[in-house]
Amino acid sequence: MNSDKRYELITRNLQEVIGENDLRKLLKGKKEICVYWGTMPTGSISIAYFFPMLKIADFLRAGLKVKILIADLHAALDSVPWIDLEKRYDYYERAISLILKTIGVDIKKLEFVKGSEMQLKPEYMYDILQLSSLTSVHDARKAASEGIKSAVGENVKVSGLIYPLMQALDEEYLKADIQFAGVDQRKIMVYAREYLPKIGYDSRIELMNPMIRGLVGEKMSSSIEATKIDLLNDEKTVSKKINKADCVAGNPDNGILALLKYFVFVMKEDGGNKFIIERSEKFGGNLEYKNYEEVAKDFVAKKLHPLDLKNAVAKEINILLENFRKDKKLKELWKRAYA
Repeated sequence: MNSDKRYELITRNLQEVIGENDLRKLLKGKKEICVYWGTMPTGSISIAYFFPMLKIADFLRAGLKVKILIADLHAALDSVPWIDLEKRYDYYERAISLILKTIGVDIKKLEFVKGSEMQLKPEYMYDILQLSSLTSVHDARKAASEGIKSAVGENVKVSGLIYPLMQALDEEYLKADIQFAGVDQRKIMVYAREYLPKIGYDSRIELMNPMIRGLVGEKMSSSIEATKIDLLNDEKTVSKKINKADCVAGNPDNGILALLKYFVFVMKEDGGNKFIIERSEKFGGNLEYKNYEEVAKDFVAKKLHPLDLKNAVAKEINILLENFRKDKKLKELWKRAYA
């Protein structure tokens, strides 16, 4: 795969790339490029994790070294009880591995990193203190505003101000060339580009996924039960949540089409498969689509009924979740972490 094709694969479906020219140069020159993505082991994992994992799969297929930081200390700073950190780390590692297995990607160049094993080292803490001496409360709070709950409101905890400094420094201590995150992390990523050079480290390339419309409301969020489909939800629960989703006939601005565009069709097209909507003959029979644009066109033209679309999407999701429902180890780890 040449550098142009690797670039297209790395950046497809992203909302923003900061350092585009640097990325192109890296792809032409550096033998091994490292990208990192971080997540806090907070609540149980939902299908929303498929969105970043599909990009992780792209990075792996493009030959990048991928490090997944399971940021246990970050989770503690975001109010997860310290006693639960180890249990949730184990659950997250298992669940994320199963997602990538379900996607069907070679994970030989994937590495999991536990945040506390890196972040409690003396040199890391020294650099945190360096950053804290250069960063104003205003800048730390601004960077953290969309990344951590405790940074919202007047009664901001000190932990909320430390959080963005740590996320910036993670780029250096993970020896990453690239950080990947959702666009809601943009302020922290911009902070990292500005402040890391002030303590002698290079700024990194920043890749950002778009925020996905929720099943109910504007944003897909694991903290909103109505818009969260857990990896271990049974078939009836999945179908019920999908059927209750906002989906007005003719209006493409809904979470069902977002799931279809950024989740279902990415996997369908990569596998060379079509998206099939099953309908009885009296309603015109089955429909087959080879890309998202065809579905959206029919939906806007009201040739495709919202209920038929919901039923087809629910079926696709339930098929994908079979791996998780059958995994006894994942269920055991979930119970340890959350029961």
